[in-house]
Amino acid sequence: MATIYKRLSKRVQADTGLTEILLRLRNGKDYDLNAKSGIFVTPDNFRNGEIVVNRRKVGNDIQFHESQRKKMDCLCVYVLQQVTGTQKEYINADWFKLQIDKFNHPDKYQPKAPEKKSVYQLIEEYLSKKQFSYDHTKAIRVLERDIARYEGFVRFYNSEIEKNSDRKDFTFDVDTVTKADIEDFLDYLRNEYELSKEYPKQFEKLLTANPVGIGRGIQKLEVRGENTIIKLAKKLKAFFVWLNDTDKTSNRPFEGIEIGTEKFGTPYYISIGERNTIAETDLKARFDLLDKDQQKDMIHHCQCQLSTLEQQRDIFIFQCFIGCRVGDLVKLTDKNIISEVANGQEIKILVYTPHKTKDESETVQARIPLHPKALALIEKYSGVDAKGRLFPFITPQRYNSAIKAIFTLSGITRNVEVRNAKTGENELHPINEVASSHLARRTFVGNAYFKVSDPNIIGKMSGHVDGSRAFKRYRKIEDTTLQNVINQIG
Repeated sequence: MATIYKRLSKRVQADTGLTEILLRLRNGKDYDLNAKSGIFVTPDNFRNGEIVVNRRKVGNDIQFHESQRKKMDCLCVYVLQQVTGTQKEYINADWFKLQIDKFNHPDKYQPKAPEKKSVYQLIEEYLSKKQFSYDHTKAIRVLERDIARYEGFVRFYNSEIEKNSDRKDFTFDVDTVTKADIEDFLDYLRNEYELSKEYPKQFEKLLTANPVGIGRGIQKLEVRGENTIIKLAKKLKAFFVWLNDTDKTSNRPFEGIEIGTEKFGTPYYISIGERNTIAETDLKARFDLLDKDQQKDMIHHCQCQLSTLEQQRDIFIFQCFIGCRVGDLVKLTDKNIISEVANGQEIKILVYTPHKTKDESETVQARIPLHPKALALIEKYSGVDAKGRLFPFITPQRYNSAIKAIFTLSGITRNVEVRNAKTGENELHPINEVASSHLARRTFVGNAYFKVSDPNIIGKMSGHVDGSRAFKRYRKIEDTTLQNVINQIG
């Protein structure tokens, strides 16, 4: 049976006159352990291994030693209880010291409540878990900075202008943010540019004082169109859906909020003839016709040399034949190309999962039979890219700049009607000034749309998600049928 023995240390504290009680835990031949108790008494109040209290003395000395005696009794009981619940092979000097420390400092061993995460920490976790595309991640970063500025403006406005003590310390807390807060945030986004003109000094601070861990990004405010507001609202709502699904919060502030639907102008795209003109244009010859200043200006704006410009032209033409987004385009390798035989004919098919729809409940796979012209371009650049991709890609931003230069050199400069995202009004712009990688996707879809009796066939090739109003009816279409579509637009 384990027994605890007590004795005084020989060391007396000079300033207090107190001495620490030392403990000995013994159980026959199993163990004989020594440790400091952390309990102190005056030597006169310790006799025969016990703390004694002289009640004839008056003062705090009585109360102090009474409390130390009770503490010692409780410590001994606690240690012996732990002995009973522990296998003897685990009882050693370190174990003994640990039990005493647990008794004297219980707070050290209490499980800490999980640290409450800020909205910015949760956004980082969201981005890490979801692994969105570059463009989608960039949009979330924009939203993150918008929230940070909104937080700062609400605190400033309510402490300095409105003198509202209830919101002067406002934080965008995912557990407490309300429907009214969400509506106020969206209204703030609509009016932020005008507010920055009204409170320039405050916004100078807001644009440079982002919370720790949030990159600054482009510190320039512009008027936002309603489409932009709707996109940001949808991304914020999707973030809260994830928070709810992962039990990060039970708060549902978007309930009852009508986000609205984005409005777009009539899609514009190039004809098959214009696509062929771009493919067949001698870019070098056209470039040589420009004067030196024009040449320098074009190279400056597209940020690439003429040889690279010709490569990007070929990539754009290839994209017109497959209709994928640029985020998927730059990841394609020869592993995305499969061979199948239909009606005795071998068909080369490009297969990929669109990144934009990879998080859908049902995986969407795009399948595009490759036109001979597309196959010829693949063969042309076989083995050229150091990373093993189908083509020597540059960044999406430089690719878009290159496309504008390519259109200019090819003489494709007609005016198209473009909806102004900020004003909602339709405007005329030269197509070479607004051309981008997405124009290739629209060219594929737009030209194919009018060549088939059932537009849902296009959805099989463009990788639209299940439930898309344009392409939701059919999911399985024969590759031979798809090949016929490709032949018609080739």
